[in-house]
Amino acid sequence: MSKKQSMQSLQRQVGGDHYQAFAIQPAEFIAANNLSFLKGSIIKYVCRYRLKGAPVEDARKAVHYAEMLLEATLNEYGDGDHS
Repeated sequence: MSKKQSMQSLQRQVGGDHYQAFAIQPAEFIAANNLSFLKGSIIKYVCRYRLKGAPVEDARKAVHYAEMLLEATLNEYGDGDHS
């Protein structure tokens, strides 16, 4: 998919307009940075949590995905500090 096609698809949103308020939509940022599903989900829910109508639920979803990312990271690196 070309950049022009991608940009056209970002001009519309199915199920609301909560992402249209951002200078860079979460999907565009996630794709441009080649982020994983877990990282992308965290970004998506953090960005929209006050805009879509269920702020507590979306905040909980962001935390849940962050917990899954932490668990996966601990499984990969262990519990030590690997800065």
